[in-house]
Amino acid sequence: MFKVFGFYKFIKIKSLKKNKALLQKFLTSNNIRGTIIIAKEGLNGTISGHIKDIDKTIKRLKFLFSFKYFDNNNESKSKFQPFHKPKVKIKKEVVPMNFILDSKKRNIKSHLDPKEWNKLIKDKDTHIIDTRKPFEYKVGTFKKSVNPNVNNFKDFPKYLNKLKKNKPVAMFCTGGIRCEKTSAYLKKKGFKNIYQLNGGILNYLKKIKKKESLWKGECFVFDNRISLKHGLKIGSYSICSGCREPISTKDKRSKKFEEGVSCPNCHNNLTESQKSRFRMRQSQVYKAKQSGKKYIFQKEFK
Repeated sequence: MFKVFGFYKFIKIKSLKKNKALLQKFLTSNNIRGTIIIAKEGLNGTISGHIKDIDKTIKRLKFLFSFKYFDNNNESKSKFQPFHKPKVKIKKEVVPMNFILDSKKRNIKSHLDPKEWNKLIKDKDTHIIDTRKPFEYKVGTFKKSVNPNVNNFKDFPKYLNKLKKNKPVAMFCTGGIRCEKTSAYLKKKGFKNIYQLNGGILNYLKKIKKKESLWKGECFVFDNRISLKHGLKIGSYSICSGCREPISTKDKRSKKFEEGVSCPNCHNNLTESQKSRFRMRQSQVYKAKQSGKKYIFQKEFK
């Protein structure tokens, strides 16, 4: 059994290249996989490994960057290793919005626990924003939520500038970090009634029972589990090998779905040359499976 740990911390970080090297070496030597992003404004990541190795890594992160608590974190389990390898990346921002968030200016008062969140979004005057990408929104979201349909988060402020400042705004994302920056941006612009789901969707699905839930669908995650349901159990989605977007069991029943080649999202956009190449790749995956081996292009392990 593997422990999957997602986290973020807004804190001033110096010596990015040095810290990247130290972290990369530590993750590799402790059999940890996943991705950690470090920037001048803080760190963000999701990693997985055996419990004792994850616990050791958590202590290392706190020691290396001199803090006691994460701003937010979530834990879940997986029967298989959901990541391919360890990655440490240096970015200008942990969430790209063209402004650096000062940890002292986090809008903590706006954080709502799942039960408080349910009360807020039941109010018809509340503008509920799903800050994630469109393909994540399609997998699942809260009832009556609006998705800005923005593929690049840097363009998100253009949508925010159109909102009414006197209307309650409720935001959510997978783990909370995208809302942290959005909340700070709106506060800077003069918005007063800004709220966000503390710990994001993952915290909500972990703590709210299905019969009390206002969530519809599943939650996309950026690892080989693909999607999660209530109780953070593995969902029903897969990834299309043609376009790398999530596909449902319904999508698989489509005539446009071909295992390892295409799905309804990309079938009409792929050239015959691409489809032919993907079929050759998939045949290698099948051969590897028959011989009991893993193939380099095999992306799912369920």
